[in-house]
Amino acid sequence: MAHEQTSDLTKPQVIITYCTGCNWLLRAGWMAQELLQSFGTDLGGVTLVPGEIGGIFEITLDGDVIWERKRDGGFPDARVLKSKVRDLIDPDRDLGHIDRATSDQDEG
Repeated sequence: MAHEQTSDLTKPQVIITYCTGCNWLLRAGWMAQELLQSFGTDLGGVTLVPGEIGGIFEITLDGDVIWERKRDGGFPDARVLKSKVRDLIDPDRDLGHIDRATSDQDEG
């Protein structure tokens, strides 16, 4: 029985490239899970790519780099990553408690 391809290539695609030598697979997998939990079928997919370059941790959305560990100073937390993805694919979307936490921090 053939496996049907269910990914919609017209929807935004996220690629997380992680350093295998640094053991960042679990971190990359957790971030993929967070994005899929928040955006569900609004994303066409989240792909994990083992990187061969030492220390690489890069997240792209439709080919555009939205986070790069060395450039952006470490790893994004879930709130930051979800906000970046939301701002690019659906700026009017409410991320619930994540947006409220951001507003509270901006006021204080």
